[in-house]
Amino acid sequence: MAMSAGSSEGEPMSEMNTTPLIDVMLVLLIMFIITIPVATHAVNIDLPGPPPPNAPKPPVDPIKNKVVLTPDNQILWNGTPIDQSVLLSNLQASTQMAVEPELQFQPDAQAGYDLSAHVLNIIKGSGVTKFGFVGNEQYARFGKAPGAPKAE
Repeated sequence: MAMSAGSSEGEPMSEMNTTPLIDVMLVLLIMFIITIPVATHAVNIDLPGPPPPNAPKPPVDPIKNKVVLTPDNQILWNGTPIDQSVLLSNLQASTQMAVEPELQFQPDAQAGYDLSAHVLNIIKGSGVTKFGFVGNEQYARFGKAPGAPKAE
């Protein structure tokens, strides 16, 4: 390490000596590292295992339910084919829960408009309040003409 003791003409040294400052900073860094507690505390939680493969699924999920309309005009409730009367009873059962589950509606692009409108009327008539459309991004390419401005 090079050190200077002033110039040869006898002028006092005008540079600050940073060695003590660096020593103090290193001591503080070591103190902070020592005082940080080691995060070795583990909380063991017994999580439920997967359900047995032959266990029946509940018809109404207490968190979210998904209604899908297929291209062959079939209504799927959480992946299970149902008819309109079962849809209405499932919707009424979900509105009777303490915390109403979210209902997600996803019609396929090739599903019939009549079925979509009828299912939406059933949903509206059942009194569902937590409702949302899912999969709308698949229709983004249908509504844009070439050269149309992009939505901001």
